[in-house]
Formats: sequence, C-alpha cells, structure tokens
Amino acid sequence: MTVPPLIRLATRPTPLARAQSALVVRWLRALGPDLQVEIVPIRSAGDVDQTRPIEALGRGAFAKAVQAALLDGRADLAVHSFKDLPTTPALDLTVAAVPVRADPRDVLVAGPIRSVAALPHGAVVGTDSPRRRTQLALQRPDVVFVPIRGSVETRVRKVADGTVAATVLARAGLERAGLAQAISAVLEPPDFLPAPAQGALAVETRATDIVLRRLVERIDDPAARAATTAERAFLRTLEGGCSVPAGALATLDGARLSLQAGVYEPTGARFVSLTGDAAAAEELGRQAAEYLLARVAHTP
Repeated sequence: MTVPPLIRLATRPTPLARAQSALVVRWLRALGPDLQVEIVPIRSAGDVDQTRPIEALGRGAFAKAVQAALLDGRADLAVHSFKDLPTTPALDLTVAAVPVRADPRDVLVAGPIRSVAALPHGAVVGTDSPRRRTQLALQRPDVVFVPIRGSVETRVRKVADGTVAATVLARAGLERAGLAQAISAVLEPPDFLPAPAQGALAVETRATDIVLRRLVERIDDPAARAATTAERAFLRTLEGGCSVPAGALATLDGARLSLQAGVYEPTGARFVSLTGDAAAAEELGRQAAEYLLARVAHTP
C-alpha cells in the first residue's frame, strides 16, 4: 500500500491555524518532497459564534467540525492546537503525531507595560479564559475582566487600539502568527501554569487509515508526546471531580518526566509537582489530579 497522491488536510481558516498547518505540511514534505497536500478550511463552532464565552460553547468548540471532516471523508488529516481537543479521544480517530512542541507558556500582551504588577490600578484585561482570569486575579484582584474573542491578531489589535489595557495569550500562538513583537512579558510557572498541551499540535488521522498513520507517526516527537500525555491525563481526571480552572506543564529530562500542576480558585491556588518515568506519563497525570482533588475536597 502506498500513500495517496494527494493528502487533504483539514484545519480552521484562521491565520494562526493556517500557519500551524503550514508547519505540519513542511514537516511532512521533508519526508517526501513530492508529497502533495491540499488545505481544506473548516469553520468550527468557535469560529462561527463570536458572541458567547468559550466555556458556554462547550469543550471541543474549535475541534469538532474539523474532526467531522475527517470522519465523513472530506479530509485525510486534521491539525489542531492540542489544547483545543477534548481529553476523551474521538471515536474512530487517532492522534498520529504530536510534533516538536513550541514554548507552552502564557504571555502578557500590554503594549509598553512589562509586567502584571505594572498594570494600572483597575486596568481592563480582556480574556475569555477562566484559568487566565483566576491566575491574574490572584496577583491583581483590582483588575477588571471583560470577554474578548477573535483571532490572535484581533486580540492583539484590541490592546493596541486601547479597547483593553492587556490580554493574556499563548506565546506559541503569537510566535507562529508572526506577532512575537507584541509580547510584553512571559508569565512563569507555577503562578501562571499554561493550559494542558498548550504550545503543542495534534495531527489526527482516521484510526483505520494505517498507511497515512504510519507516515504521520514519523513527525511525532517523543518528548512532546510524553509531556502532553501527562498534562491531558491530569485534566481528564480533574474534569471528573472538579470544575475549577487548572493548568499543567510537564518537561522531560532523559527518561524522567516532571509535572507541575495546579488548580486555581478565587481564594488561592494549589500546586503539586511530581516526577516519574516517561513511560508512565498517563499515570503521572492521573496521580497529580487525584492529589489535588483530595486537597480541594477537604478544604473547608
């Protein structure tokens, strides 16, 4: 069996999603210069509905329409920001590759203001993320939060035109979109833990498409795979017993995987750091969640 002469790659139509897909195309073509890839733009529920908060749209708002294109045969591959994928795998689909991960940290976008501490009293911060709101509020309870939607470019522009004083975005997204110059400050863990799997891409195929799966598996990065496995296992376990905002970041050193994880509430944050074998990444994430769930449950 051979790879089809034309591979159709489904992705959202935003500039960032297209830039991420271009990275995947470049990596795939490095495996075979004659490989032909066609981009299939798919609008997600999150792209269509720009009024409701992200949490109101439900988990997977940015991924389900793209996955549907895979399942109904309109596309052969799909590229996602891994943090947008639901932690429960889609039936009949598989994440064939998690390529080399970009910097997973969040950053402050605030023009000339270079730190959270330097934001003016009562500054208006635009974000739709409960995790980011809570993390910022713990350090700056005086700031005012407003919802902000749209592409990375749109959100950066709203800071530049004074609609909001600041916003918080993923460093990886800004750099992939060519907007690294908008970064005012990098927000460091553990106070600002990123979303699980932030900075990583997920390349999905149909589970039954063995030939294409084997091709895509060649751009998988073991370090990114292990780290995101632990982080997503943490989130999946936490979702079963806790609805508070959470962040996680895992790093690989040889065969050892270190995981920092946290849950954020208006009254404070709880953290845990665990280290284990990279081969047991799933278990490491689960243990971190169970530890924090026990602490939340026994807090008066």
